[in-house]
Amino acid sequence: MNTSSLPRIAVLATGGTIAGQAGDASKTAGYKAGVVGVDKLLDAVPALGSVARIHAEQIASIDSKDMSAALWTTLSRRVAALLAQDDIDGVVVTHGTDTLEETAYLLHLTVKSAKPVVLTAAMRPSTALSADGPLNLLNAVTVAASKDAAGQGVLVAFNNQIHSARDVTKTSTYAVDAFRSPETGALGFVQDGRVEFQRTVVRPHTVASEFDVPAGQWPMVEIVASYADVSRVVVDALVAAGVKGIVVAGTGNGSMHATLTQALVDAMKHGVVVVRASRVGAGHVMRNGAANDDALGSVSAGTLNPYKARVLLMLALTSGVKDLQRVFDMY
Repeated sequence: MNTSSLPRIAVLATGGTIAGQAGDASKTAGYKAGVVGVDKLLDAVPALGSVARIHAEQIASIDSKDMSAALWTTLSRRVAALLAQDDIDGVVVTHGTDTLEETAYLLHLTVKSAKPVVLTAAMRPSTALSADGPLNLLNAVTVAASKDAAGQGVLVAFNNQIHSARDVTKTSTYAVDAFRSPETGALGFVQDGRVEFQRTVVRPHTVASEFDVPAGQWPMVEIVASYADVSRVVVDALVAAGVKGIVVAGTGNGSMHATLTQALVDAMKHGVVVVRASRVGAGHVMRNGAANDDALGSVSAGTLNPYKARVLLMLALTSGVKDLQRVFDMY
């Protein structure tokens, strides 16, 4: 087979369950994440050679629960640099499932290229019976090699579905179909080499995004939750520590306990930005819906979950954005 005409896809490995290893093939928990190198991941999927020419790099070897802002900066810049090369047609990032949705959204907002960027992962370690990583990797490369994926922003290929980085979230602790886009559904599917998109991304991203990763330190933004009988201890401690922003995982439509609300009002008097999201898992938080944002000075996260709202807020604070509600309504 003449492979010279195949697209060239860069595969960047960061660790995760897809690179996990356990001593017992019957076990899907209790493994060590991120120990299998990118070369072995690729060797496990010989069919990749008929889909693309692969350029492989090991960016990190971590359990994605330990993802850091510093690694986000490294990854975003490396993806951008590769996509700027004429001989690279797309990028696939292998990642752990725990923080995949946050990394995907970060790249969605900071990578300035229309070329495909696809994240994938696995719910079962590479040593497990019926490991899902090899097929997910093959599908991710297939999507990245597809011309139809260009201009769609950062994508997640998982369990034969294609999701937008903005919409997707992890919804199961164990199932191989752990990733869903609760409000909008998947963008399309990939199966046996066929890539089909059934809708397109409408919000700005990548080349249309106003954001970039910070040149220096990321601003401190933390998440607090509202629940029955919540205290103000966490909010007060964060203000004392110099936090720049707080995202609230509120109840229902972003509602907040009265005690927490007063603590956040006091925090805003110290210059802390407060964004209201919801802990529910689906739906949107209406501005002035469950709280008077105009009076409080808070921002609605819209349909972003608390973790993605934190990513956007950090980028907005880094960029010096003044109208934060505009940003959350737009992105």
